Amino acid sequence: MRAVAQRVREARVSVGGTARAAIGPGLCVFAAAAAGDGAEDVAYLADKIAHLRVFPDGPGASGGARMTRSLLDAGGEVLLVPQFTLCGDVRRGRRPDFTGAARPEDGAVLLAGLAGALRGRGLAVREGVFGADMRVLVDNDGPVTILLDSRRAF
Repeated sequence: MRAVAQRVREARVSVGGTARAAIGPGLCVFAAAAAGDGAEDVAYLADKIAHLRVFPDGPGASGGARMTRSLLDAGGEVLLVPQFTLCGDVRRGRRPDFTGAARPEDGAVLLAGLAGALRGRGLAVREGVFGADMRVLVDNDGPVTILLDSRRAF
């Protein structure tokens, strides 16, 4: 599974002009399931997202805020937005190849599993709509943006 986690002051998603979900401070997580992903990939991402130390605890040695607190420590929320385009491969040509993405029915189950796993770790989770054309508004804080992939390290 792949995800892009952004620390936000607030974020919201709407579908067809209707508000679907919104959060205050926390993480907006765009996530996609790749072909072959399973329960261990869900658990890996849920654990990483819950424990990413990207929230400040106060000024560091250089006067800037040090990122030492996790989402759990900071009491933040999660806006989970399904985004299969994260599995797009653009190494050849100019049009993304999405054959590496999980089939829609598998992706929906894995993303629902990720939402459940995050809730199981004590997080408040709001969700976008799998397969929908969504409008996502993000007030990125920092900016802090982290790439996550259950199959490789960056």
